[in-house]
Amino acid sequence: MSKPEEKKKSKSKVEINRKILYRQRVLIIISIIFVAYGLLFYYVPLGGWIMAFQNYKPKDGLLHSTFVGLDKFKFLFSDATFLRVIRNTFCMGLLNLIFPTTLFPIAFAVLLNEMRSLGGKRVVQTISYLPHFLSWIIVTGILHDSLSNSGIVNELLLKFHIIKDPIGFFSTPKLFWGIVCFAHLWKEMGWNAIIYLSAISSIDPNLYEAAAIDGAGRWGKIWYVTLPSLRPTIIVLLLMNMGFILNAGFEVQYLLGNGLVKNVSDTIDIYVLTWGVSQNDYSLGTAAGIFKSVVSIVIIMIANAIAKKTGEGRLF
Repeated sequence: MSKPEEKKKSKSKVEINRKILYRQRVLIIISIIFVAYGLLFYYVPLGGWIMAFQNYKPKDGLLHSTFVGLDKFKFLFSDATFLRVIRNTFCMGLLNLIFPTTLFPIAFAVLLNEMRSLGGKRVVQTISYLPHFLSWIIVTGILHDSLSNSGIVNELLLKFHIIKDPIGFFSTPKLFWGIVCFAHLWKEMGWNAIIYLSAISSIDPNLYEAAAIDGAGRWGKIWYVTLPSLRPTIIVLLLMNMGFILNAGFEVQYLLGNGLVKNVSDTIDIYVLTWGVSQNDYSLGTAAGIFKSVVSIVIIMIANAIAKKTGEGRLF
């Protein structure tokens, strides 16, 4: 190919690229806005992490506060309270991952898909995901009224002679994690099931027909067609949600917790609020926040590596 032809070809490529960019200018502008938003509100604030390595004082600012190295992290891991809130956060996060986020939404989506009445299916689905839009203030208020000593739950248990005295649900530490898990389950199960329903709707109907020819009944189709077809979606969502194990929540624990269950109700977020705001130790609060972020990233990396080794779907 001669040089004039090469120049002509490269020039036409440039023109085509420019035309494509011009046609997609609206999408590019919108993308730039979202990128700028992410940089401004997610990455620029990371500069504040330097507070974790300082004895930060607001009057001195980031540039003039005393540098203390890893002293704040050493204090964290020698503090029995922080070790306890790690346990609480991890356990509640794991319960939320297993039940409200994974098992129950999958089961609910599969059962909802099996409903023959389209109208009934829509009504059930609408009712199930409406609690997602309720504030935690409302949800915890309903729980307080229902589970109080004079609430409907205790009244029913007493009426049917299952118990002799009212149960103090909010004064019994061993019940607190279960109450938090139930709150997330009631509020988020229907919403979390939407993506599984979407994945089920994309399954090839021929697979169900082939299973029926082989003699599979309703449960057989679920076990041998629906669940295996959902497996890639389940794995990817599980990997994504594993990064939120240490984001067990703040509002529900803060609103339902009290002095009697403090040992099992406090999470890392509440610890950060207590030290970072109430005690004005912003450095310690920042160090606790960094710990949570780093552990979440490590969990995602490990889970993704395991999925890669086993040949399952992965995030990257």
